[in-house]
Amino acid sequence: MKDDFIRVTYRIECAGSIEAMAAKIASDQSTGTFTALPGETDAVRKRCAARVETIAPLADSKTPGFPDRVGGGPYHRADVTVAYPLEAIGTDIAALMTIAIGGVFAARGLSGIRVMDIDLPDAWSCHPGPQFGIAGSRRLMGVEAGPMIASIIKPSLGLTPEDTAEVVKTLCEAGVDFIKDDEKMMNPGYAPLKARVDAIMPVIRDHAERTGKQVMYAFGISSADPDTMMENHDYVVKSGGNAAVININSIGHGGMSFLRKRSALCLHAHRNGWDILTRHPALGMEFTAYQKIWRLLGVDQFQINGIRAKYWEPDESFVKSFHDVMAPIFSENDRPLPVVCSGQWGGQAVETYERTGRTLDLMYLGGGGIHGHPGGPAAGVRAIRQAWEAAASGQSLEAYATTHPDLASSLEKWS
Repeated sequence: MKDDFIRVTYRIECAGSIEAMAAKIASDQSTGTFTALPGETDAVRKRCAARVETIAPLADSKTPGFPDRVGGGPYHRADVTVAYPLEAIGTDIAALMTIAIGGVFAARGLSGIRVMDIDLPDAWSCHPGPQFGIAGSRRLMGVEAGPMIASIIKPSLGLTPEDTAEVVKTLCEAGVDFIKDDEKMMNPGYAPLKARVDAIMPVIRDHAERTGKQVMYAFGISSADPDTMMENHDYVVKSGGNAAVININSIGHGGMSFLRKRSALCLHAHRNGWDILTRHPALGMEFTAYQKIWRLLGVDQFQINGIRAKYWEPDESFVKSFHDVMAPIFSENDRPLPVVCSGQWGGQAVETYERTGRTLDLMYLGGGGIHGHPGGPAAGVRAIRQAWEAAASGQSLEAYATTHPDLASSLEKWS
């Protein structure tokens, strides 16, 4: 974007005039208030006032998106784009979240308000973005082509460091490219982070020395205290690790900014808590808008669920999320590696491939889909690789399985 405006698109619902509500939001979130002010001069408005640029009407609703104390529909709906002068917000994410996002939810008279998208001017390219992204993730894992096959430690809670190291050894031998701590694993008493690092990294090093394959392991280093998080980061780096799981909503924008400026690790983002912002269709924030902020802050890999995920998110939402993270904001280098996860076992590979633009630039993460294979984890990894071979070659899973018994076993168990 070549001009100096930050454009935010809101999905607005109200019983009154959409035009009046849009104008109120633009005024309240910039120079205006509930009454005329002598200080709100033409010069001030020209420099800092937000303006309504477009209103795209949507179908009315008979019922309100969220409770309306007054009552009385129909409820009018529209996608409204408001332009905020860069002069008024600058390039600070806290200012953007305060001015253009946080305050709009408090407006009286709304029965629905959702942030749909944010378009940022070129000045916002000042943020660091991913340090490694897609190309760097491939390099660190030694995977030049094809999907990066990943797994997660199961059970996700309760294993000692020594137990965890045994699972890591099994997964390395099974042929995965990437292993991660579950997002719930940070620094529990039964398996402190430093003890996990001390148990796991010798397994990773031994496997690399024997095979030449450096499996990437992402340790859960998140903490609400940035100093503690950096202490965790430094211990992983000192021990030879190259990746970390970051619970982005838990550490916040400031924590992520603090970490990215100092990080030597590939940062694998888990978005737990995003559902709070998005499950209600008349409230919160679309992933389209949400993911741009975290990409600018520097996530390298972004978990986005998958086809037929085990959670609530519909397939259409996953597909849209995938295309969102793969669309450049300012350049190809600000794209994180999309991580397809949540109940994935290979049976979704063909549909994933077809619906995400036939790209192999992704990480495909199987937990139970690897550990629970009838032939064991190695067969589980082979089955997933075979599923992606089928997808890339344009064959159905069933046809490919006739000559690939590991894939056939997974289809028999989970189809």
